[in-house]
Amino acid sequence: MFKKLPGDEAQHLVSTTPDTAVVFRPAVVRTPAIITILIFTWRLLAGLVRLLWRHPIASTVALTPGAVTYFYGWRWGLGLVILVPLSLTAWCLLARPSFLRLVGWRLLAWWRRVWVYRRHWQPVMIISGLGRHLRGRDYLPRIVKVSCTSWADLVTVRMLTGQSVKDWSDRTDHLAHGFGARSCRVSIARAGRLLLVFPRRDPLATPLPAIPVPAEASVGPVEVGTCEDGKPWLLKVHDTHVLVAGATGAGKGSVIWSTIRGLLPATRAGLAQVWALDPKRMELSYGRDLFGTRYAASPADCADLLEAAVQIMQERADRYAGLQRSHTPTVDDPFVLVVVDEVAFLTAYQSDKGLKLRISAALATLTTQGRAVGFGVMAALQDPRKEVMNIRNLFPDKIALRLDESEQVDMVLGDGARDRGALADHISPIPEQGAGIGYVRLETSPDPIRVRAAYVSDSDIRAMALGVTA
Repeated sequence: MFKKLPGDEAQHLVSTTPDTAVVFRPAVVRTPAIITILIFTWRLLAGLVRLLWRHPIASTVALTPGAVTYFYGWRWGLGLVILVPLSLTAWCLLARPSFLRLVGWRLLAWWRRVWVYRRHWQPVMIISGLGRHLRGRDYLPRIVKVSCTSWADLVTVRMLTGQSVKDWSDRTDHLAHGFGARSCRVSIARAGRLLLVFPRRDPLATPLPAIPVPAEASVGPVEVGTCEDGKPWLLKVHDTHVLVAGATGAGKGSVIWSTIRGLLPATRAGLAQVWALDPKRMELSYGRDLFGTRYAASPADCADLLEAAVQIMQERADRYAGLQRSHTPTVDDPFVLVVVDEVAFLTAYQSDKGLKLRISAALATLTTQGRAVGFGVMAALQDPRKEVMNIRNLFPDKIALRLDESEQVDMVLGDGARDRGALADHISPIPEQGAGIGYVRLETSPDPIRVRAAYVSDSDIRAMALGVTA
C-alpha cells in the first residue's frame, strides 16, 4: 500500500506494527531525450552568442588564427600567431599608455573576471549572506561588468530584487577578503546596480612633495595633493567652508599649508587674504609673515580677529544686498579665508566663558553668512564630537584624516560614510605611510574620495613667506 503512494509525504497513516518502515517515493516525470538535447543545444548557442557579444575583441583574437589556417593554410596561421604577440609587445614598449588604455586593462579585466570574481562569486555571495540558496537553487546577484584601472578593479553588480545598498555596505569586509583585496568600497551606479571598488595596490603609499606654486592667480579650486585614481586633488575653498579632522600627526598641517600655497599667487595679486588663528602657536607661526596683521594666537586676539572678519563680512553683505548674490574676487573685495588650526581649543576647551561665547558666535556667523560674500572658513580639529564642535554641520565639505575610532568617521563625513569605504580609522599612524592620507566628502557628492595631501616642509613655508614680503 505504501509503495503506491505518490508525492513527497504520506499523511494520516497509522501503523500498528513498530517495525514497519514507511516508504516515501516522489513522483518522477521522465523527460524525453530529444527535449534534453534541445535544451542543452539552446543553452550552448545562447552562451556562444553571449560570449561574442560581451567579449568581441577576445573572441576575434581567438577565432582569427583558426579562420586564417582554414582558408590559407597552416603557415599563414602560424605566422599570424607569432606576429600578433610580437606586435603587441612592441606596442607596449613603445607606447605603453595607449596600449594599456586600449588593450592592457581590458585583457586584465577579462582575466580578473574569469579567474577571481566569477570563480569565487557563488561561495562569497552565499557565505556573506548576499545570495540565497532555496530549494536546491542559488539566487545570486549578477556581475554586469568588470573593468580595471592602474590601481583597482571596478565591478558593476546587479543586486537581487529587494536588496538595498546597506546590505552590501555592511558586508564590505566579507567582499574584500573573499576576493583577495585589502578593502572594498560600495557606491550606487544606477537604480538596482552597484559599483564595487577593489584596490589592487595603494597609489598613495609614497609621500608627496610640496606642489609647485601656481603660475596664475586664482582662488580655486586649489591643488593640494593627489586622489587615489591619480588625478590632482583640487580643493574648493571659495564659496564653501572646509572642516579638517584628524588625530595628532595625521597631516592636518599638510592640508592647511597646501591650501595656503595654492592661494599664494592670488594673495600676492590682492585677490585673496588668509586670516590665521593659531592657538597652539606652532603650526601657522612658521609663516607668520604671510598673514601680517591678520594673525592671532591668544584666545582674546582670536576673538577680536574673528569679530573683525564678521564686521567686514556684514559690511560687504550690506553693499551686495539687492545687487548681487555671489562673490567675484577683486582687489577691493578679495576672497577671505579664515584658517583656524585647532578650533576645539577656542570653542570647547576655552576656560573663559565670555571668550568662548564670542568665538563660537563669530564662527557660526561666518559659516552661515560668509559664503555668498567671499568669506570661507577652514577649521582643523582632533576631536570631532558634537560637544567639542557643535557647528560641524555648517561645513559643507569635510576631510577625515587618520582618526582613532571608527565612530568618528561618521561624525566627520556623515552617516554611512565608513560603510561606503571611508576607513579613516585604518590609516597607518606611521607618518611616512599615513600622514596626509584621508577621505573627502564634498557637498555635491555623498561618496567619500580617498586622497593624500602634499607635504609642505618648513623650508617651503619660509620660502613662501620670503616671496610675499620681498
